[in-house]
Amino acid sequence: MLKPRLVALVAAAVTVAAGLGARAALDGAVAKYAGDLLYTLLIQTLVLAAAPRTRPIRAAGVALGVSWLIEFAQLTGVPAELSARSSIARLVLGSTFNPPDLLCYAAGALLGWTIHTSALLRR
Repeated sequence: MLKPRLVALVAAAVTVAAGLGARAALDGAVAKYAGDLLYTLLIQTLVLAAAPRTRPIRAAGVALGVSWLIEFAQLTGVPAELSARSSIARLVLGSTFNPPDLLCYAAGALLGWTIHTSALLRR
């Protein structure tokens, strides 16, 4: 059986690949919102890599909270300033507040919770 931390790291890599694939294969709003959903899912996998025993609801809640915190921080202009100076900051922080993103992040947290819960039930 694979160790939970390794599973989470593999899931993170798969999530990044899915995000890059979505950006390459899809256009416009579909690509953007798929990326938002996968962003929250990636945060959840990183939470599980750092703390593998985290329960699904807590991991999803942390991922959603971080995603929303970053989105609301965009209202301050700080992420936009940092994003103008760094490609990495642009990928991590974004630049412009967009209310529909909040729903996509919630969908990503729900998807992560569903996957995590079903994985635990299979054990």
